[in-house]
Amino acid sequence: EVARILRRVMQPVRVIVDSQQRIEPSARLFSIPGEIWLARQEAQGQWPEQVQQLIVPLADSGKLDLTSLMQILAQRHMNEIWVEAGATLGGALLHAGLVDELIVYLAPKLMGNPARGLVNLPEFQHMSEVTGWQWQDVRKVGNDLRLILRPNKE
Repeated sequence: EVARILRRVMQPVRVIVDSQQRIEPSARLFSIPGEIWLARQEAQGQWPEQVQQLIVPLADSGKLDLTSLMQILAQRHMNEIWVEAGATLGGALLHAGLVDELIVYLAPKLMGNPARGLVNLPEFQHMSEVTGWQWQDVRKVGNDLRLILRPNKE
């Protein structure tokens, strides 16, 4: 048990959200050392030894229920979760109120309309629906800006 805890301290557990069951056991990411938890709607296939499948129910949207996933992670003693996500998962986590800190790196580049946005959020009808954020830190990192924000506690 102590060796398992020490491994976890040295190498974070990677949790991969695979709501459409598209990831295959042969994916290159499984060749990287470290424990991986694969969140999906049902267990399937033979996976490398370091992979555990977490069975997560679907939400009404047809995607994995992210609140249930966070509860599963909490039951496994995950106290701090860092998420690297694209616009869809990032937007879903924000919309579900599951983000307590947002760290954004901003490069001094303008990409225009064809570029993907930071997050996909539903269209708001009123400003009262928009989540407010408070600046925690703004600093220059190389040529980029690192912004740290936390949601308003209103």
